[in-house]
Amino acid sequence: MKVQEIRNLSSEEIGKKVDAWEEELFNLRFQARLGQLANPLQLQMVRRDIARAKTVLRQKSGSENAK
Repeated sequence: MKVQEIRNLSSEEIGKKVDAWEEELFNLRFQARLGQLANPLQLQMVRRDIARAKTVLRQKSGSENAK
């Protein structure tokens, strides 16, 4: 997911996305350990999506505190 798409979401929606991505990351790690992961780059993509979302969430919370 791109940063602009994440910025258009509310803080609550971003939190739900992060939870879903963390669950997906757990499942991907499990598949990787079992040798069943078809695309190893999925791990990297999901980790980056989580980082992007958490960054945007932190920026939103910082701008709300400044008001």
